[in-house]
Amino acid sequence: MLYSIKQMAQMSGVSTRTLRYYDEINLLKPANVNEAGYRFYSTREIDRLQQILFYRELNFKLSDIQKILSSSEDSSIQSILHTHYEALVEKRHHIDSLIKAVEDTIAYHKGEIEMSNEEKFAAFKKKRIEENENKFGEEIREKYGEEAVEEANKSWLGMSEEKYKEMQEIESELIERLKQFNQQKNQQKEDAKQIVMLHKKWLQYTWSTYSSEAHKGLADMYIADERFTQYYDEKAGVGAARLLRDSILAYA
Repeated sequence: MLYSIKQMAQMSGVSTRTLRYYDEINLLKPANVNEAGYRFYSTREIDRLQQILFYRELNFKLSDIQKILSSSEDSSIQSILHTHYEALVEKRHHIDSLIKAVEDTIAYHKGEIEMSNEEKFAAFKKKRIEENENKFGEEIREKYGEEAVEEANKSWLGMSEEKYKEMQEIESELIERLKQFNQQKNQQKEDAKQIVMLHKKWLQYTWSTYSSEAHKGLADMYIADERFTQYYDEKAGVGAARLLRDSILAYA
């Protein structure tokens, strides 16, 4: 029995866009493509997608999943698994650190310990970093490098309470302006420029140095990766991510 790409998406919870992308990178080819260009999948492809989702759940890179599924060499598979094991251990350390921060916060509210204002926000900032790592860490590291990402995380953790609040307020204003801009029938250039400036200001709280090239590169990721697209489209309406990307490419 063959399943259409829509049926495959409904069955697996994977979007049709992602399935088409997996086809493009030769990770999951359909069993058949008819003359009209519609993709169809068999039980074999369903089983392969199940394996892909298993490795994605463990935060494997798509390139590594490709190697695992296509390799019959134990040494190659073991090397990939060992690398991922080390990454999981590091992730566990992050989680342990977050748990400790939350425990301290609970103890503070019980009156058992004292906490500085910076320490009160530590748990929230660590949680935000953990969420970003889980969602976007792989892609951002591939694009900007390990050192740049670690520097940004360090800046985030060391941010004062005042700066932290400022950054949150700027992001809220950015989202609100982007939402309004997305709803406008006659979109004005000056509104787009203001959105870009807000986005730039927001980035500079964690970027040690700013460049328009890096800014534009990040903007491209908002469209290339559906998770980035979803983040802005959910907050500011469908099409918001593309509007933000286009504005940054034009005015950054």
